[in-house]
Amino acid sequence: MDMFVALVDFTVAPTQRETTLKVLLKQVEKVTGMEGCQTFRPYCDPENEDHVGVIHEWQDEASFEGYLNSDGFARLGAELRPMMTSPPSSRRYVVKRKSV
Repeated sequence: MDMFVALVDFTVAPTQRETTLKVLLKQVEKVTGMEGCQTFRPYCDPENEDHVGVIHEWQDEASFEGYLNSDGFARLGAELRPMMTSPPSSRRYVVKRKSV
């Protein structure tokens, strides 16, 4: 079975990074509770003080698109955008799962 993965990265002022991460962490339970979501993992690069990222793992692309079209995503974007110092970069992949 395939899985859909999205890696999102953006920058914030170093003084805003902790606040930004807290905003994202508050969303973990809500997002992972959505149909098809397997992982919503906010993180920061320890070597880059203005970096914030999110790893998304979804059952399929349709589930991820459902998230992107949700009110929760719109609200999260409205809260995060003012803190961003660069537009987000999003890389998306379909991953083949292998049985071991």
